[in-house]
Amino acid sequence: MQQDDDSAAARHRAVPSGRVARLGAFGRLAGGVAGGMLAEGARRLASGERPRMSDLVLTPANAARVADRLSHLRGAAMKLGQMISMDAGDVLPAELSAILARLRDQGYRMPPQQLDRVLAQEWGRDWRRRFQRFDATPIAAASIGQVHRATLPDGRVLAIKVQYPGVADSIGSDVDNVATLLRVSGVLPASLDLSPLLAEAKRQLAEEADYVREGEQMRVYGERLAGDARYVVPDLEPTLTTKRVLAMRFVEGRPIETLADAPQERRDAVMTALITLVLRELFAFGTMQTDPNFANYRWQPETGALVLLDFGATRAVPAETAGAYRRLIEAGLARDRDLIRDVAVETGFIGRAAADGHRAAIDRIIAAIDDALNRPGPFDFGDRAFVPVVREEARAMIADRATWHVPHVETLFVQRKVSGTALLAARLKARVDVRGLAAAAVA
Repeated sequence: MQQDDDSAAARHRAVPSGRVARLGAFGRLAGGVAGGMLAEGARRLASGERPRMSDLVLTPANAARVADRLSHLRGAAMKLGQMISMDAGDVLPAELSAILARLRDQGYRMPPQQLDRVLAQEWGRDWRRRFQRFDATPIAAASIGQVHRATLPDGRVLAIKVQYPGVADSIGSDVDNVATLLRVSGVLPASLDLSPLLAEAKRQLAEEADYVREGEQMRVYGERLAGDARYVVPDLEPTLTTKRVLAMRFVEGRPIETLADAPQERRDAVMTALITLVLRELFAFGTMQTDPNFANYRWQPETGALVLLDFGATRAVPAETAGAYRRLIEAGLARDRDLIRDVAVETGFIGRAAADGHRAAIDRIIAAIDDALNRPGPFDFGDRAFVPVVREEARAMIADRATWHVPHVETLFVQRKVSGTALLAARLKARVDVRGLAAAAVA
């Protein structure tokens, strides 16, 4: 969850909770964007230009409209925007990336009256009597809920995550509306079938909106990692947990990004622990928390322990998905570049059309990554020398929209966690024995 440090007055804004209210909000967004398109189109035509539709949609003014409206709606609309902005990277036009990236840093809080109504519905009108103290100002706010600090009569301090009203009921329409935004923007080829991905996104988001389920996942993770000092998982408080409220022990920790200022060995140790956990999720647990949002991790300077938060996106990893990753890792460890390419195509990481049409570029990308991973010593995530090579080789593939390919949805969710973990390691400039950890995981 992202920290929200702005003044309360500036950030309070009631969340539209009913279907009609949310549909109206999207309607106002569409009207505002259309008006902006007409004005921008008239301006460009008057200057002798013949603008494309996507040029008219993705103006700075429309970017501000979209980001603000999705932030107001929160829920699945905002979360899906955040996911796309993290995952799609260089594929998106810069203007659309700007719209979606703003969603990682923008989110309004419920006004106190709306918060009180939600908690009264979940705990009863006298809910305040359950606490010695309940801080009305949230300590964090994100796409689906906001977090409050509270103290029980026995002195225990809790973190209380309260879901925004209307989130669970609006998932389907919100996902469809964001998908429409992507279609209208011209980002996606009309031939690309997103229906399996959208259906799975709706299912995943529905599970994330069930806080009883998340609490159980958190409890199970705590049991799996019990006794391992590298990890801290909050204890669930089941007596206060409902489908829309998640109560857990408050755990002290600093934002994971602050590790950037820590000594190299501390950064290396924390990222080694996180990459080890990802491999255990994939090959030992058969279950993975698939949301790599940096705000889902904190760290404790005194011990170096990694604090794990937010288990809503936890999902089972099918055996065939884990098997595909095992085969890919084994080919990488053997440094068989032809096998790496063939396995990537067979398991759906790379589309067959892309492999046929851009084989030389794919081989150069594989070679660049293979060379980087096999330099002596731990892999230095801070050394990004191979990235420009990969980006340049991928340029023509991205431009060839006829070869775009959507991998299996289970692979997409796992790869999202893998890619997000690598992105965090790069942010922290960590050095990790990736080959050694991978070899041990598939042994």
